[in-house]
Amino acid sequence: MEGIDILRTLKFLPGIVIGLTVHEFSHAWIASLCGDTTSKDQGRLTLNPLKHIDLLGFIMLLVAGFGWAKPVQFDEKNLHNPKKDIMKIAVAGPLSNALTAMVLSIIYLLFIDIDITGYHRGHVILSEIFIYAIYINWGLLVFNLIPIPPLDGSHLLLNWFRKYPALYAGLYKYGTIALFGLLIFSAISKINLLPIWPAIEFLGKGFLSLFSFL
Repeated sequence: MEGIDILRTLKFLPGIVIGLTVHEFSHAWIASLCGDTTSKDQGRLTLNPLKHIDLLGFIMLLVAGFGWAKPVQFDEKNLHNPKKDIMKIAVAGPLSNALTAMVLSIIYLLFIDIDITGYHRGHVILSEIFIYAIYINWGLLVFNLIPIPPLDGSHLLLNWFRKYPALYAGLYKYGTIALFGLLIFSAISKINLLPIWPAIEFLGKGFLSLFSFL
């Protein structure tokens, strides 16, 4: 892992663990509310990070800046209203990250964002960990709403093609290949083909500024 800033990586860890765990738990929770117990039966209806984190995807997040958790599975035949419930399950993850980012922003402003002059280094590190966690959760929101398979945003788009199984399968398969191709190319070339940072920065700074006035 040559070239990786170990200390900076360690500061990212809490935000990544919290973000991925809350995201996948929310998928499982909404699926359960909508009538399917698959994720509950698989032990995914929990806030235990070990049940949600995929080791390879987690390492990729730390090393390359993109990765994945274990996808929550559900059986749409068990859902009360499959077409609507699939969309509810899809947006549950990203929306939970938005809520997490807001809660962390409030905690940061109330307890962390104070004059650090004279404080020991540990306080500065805690402040950085919170900022990273806030932006990571906003990042999970924005990234997962991209309408490219297998991201959550794709379910909002592809859900309309489910009545055409062959077309749906093709769009999902090749969309997934295209996404991973874009991510790998971006990581190797250092050219960001998914310029989502402006949206993340807008949300991060925007809500911190908004809550600071409350």
